[in-house]
Amino acid sequence: MRSTMPEVAPPTERRNPRTADIDTLEPEDVLRLLLAEDARAVEAARAATGPLARAVEEAHLRLGRGGSVHYFGAGASGRLAVLDATEITPTFGVARDLFTAHFAGGPGALTDASVDREDAEELGAADAATLGESSVAIGITASGSTPYVAGALRAAGAAGALTVLITCDPAAPLRELAEILIVADTGPEALTGSTRLKAGTATKVLLNAFSTALMIKEGRTYGNLMVGLVATNAKLEARAVRLLVEATGEDTAACRAALAEADGRIQEALVRLLTGCPPDRARAALAERPGVRAAVAALGGHAG
Repeated sequence: MRSTMPEVAPPTERRNPRTADIDTLEPEDVLRLLLAEDARAVEAARAATGPLARAVEEAHLRLGRGGSVHYFGAGASGRLAVLDATEITPTFGVARDLFTAHFAGGPGALTDASVDREDAEELGAADAATLGESSVAIGITASGSTPYVAGALRAAGAAGALTVLITCDPAAPLRELAEILIVADTGPEALTGSTRLKAGTATKVLLNAFSTALMIKEGRTYGNLMVGLVATNAKLEARAVRLLVEATGEDTAACRAALAEADGRIQEALVRLLTGCPPDRARAALAERPGVRAAVAALGGHAG
């Protein structure tokens, strides 16, 4: 196995002078310190907007060629990636395999921290073996040195996939394996080396922003409304009707009827309500042009 460990400790492993005496403080002061550090993490994520936008644009091109997004990570970083990938389908109504999170060691390691396979570079390579030129491989590692991620990015790059690294170390050892480097320079943790804190906050912010921006680019929203959500329970069904009322100004009864005619497909119901076209024409327009606005324009209607 090729070592990817840095010769010096990454920023996330260094001691934070602002919290050196945290164990002597009262809980309220401890919380103030922890949350102040988290605020720094969000600002660090904001500073990475440029490369993050490039990742969205490049991923959009590959999805247009039938590709998919693959996250690779271990530990806290990998668990956050699993969370993000899992939420994409119910939020945006896309196929389950559009986003896949690969966790070092698989499902067993995901729920049992004693199963630690982050050093298995060959496992990362195996998990990335099915990727091709239309794939997007995103390695997530706070230290920027996780061998599992190294194996995945190396194999993905060899296959012609887009490679992206999300890290909290500007000098990440794996940066040479990524076409796009996204760094949230969060610095030392409040508890030395506990990357479930600031690094985890920044990672979640970046993953949320990436996947949401990509789905917006894909036409999976209408304004700031989640028109691609899948109504899998009563709460979401009620949200879908409210969404249609909000977007069209029609009354609840009309929106509920349109949703029923569209078999629960919100985008189809919305196009029908905005244009007055029959359900089959709304469905055909959406199939030809992703996104409600494009479908409405094609049907000669007006999207608010």
